[in-house]
Amino acid sequence: MHNIAVVGDKDSIYGFASIGMSIFPEDDAAGASRTIRKLADNGYAVIFVTEDLASQLGAETAHYAESVMPAIIPIPGVKNNTGMGMKNVSRFVEQAVGSDIISDQ
Repeated sequence: MHNIAVVGDKDSIYGFASIGMSIFPEDDAAGASRTIRKLADNGYAVIFVTEDLASQLGAETAHYAESVMPAIIPIPGVKNNTGMGMKNVSRFVEQAVGSDIISDQ
């Protein structure tokens, strides 16, 4: 089984530990970038990153976009959400089922 990590501010990610995910509190882009590289080098398959940090990590996350692993997935945090996480979920659902079933329309 592959490891799953969550990177972001402590308030946003703390609860993920209770369901068995490894949490890595980071409040700035430089620290998050180093952590993501370490996690990727250590075989983590999925790395969830709070939207606030993911929006600051364009180059770092783009580096892994074409890789099979790790999958870098933005998730909403408790503050400074950009909507990126929900846009990605909508896009993945649309690819899977052929229609955007999540939209508000």
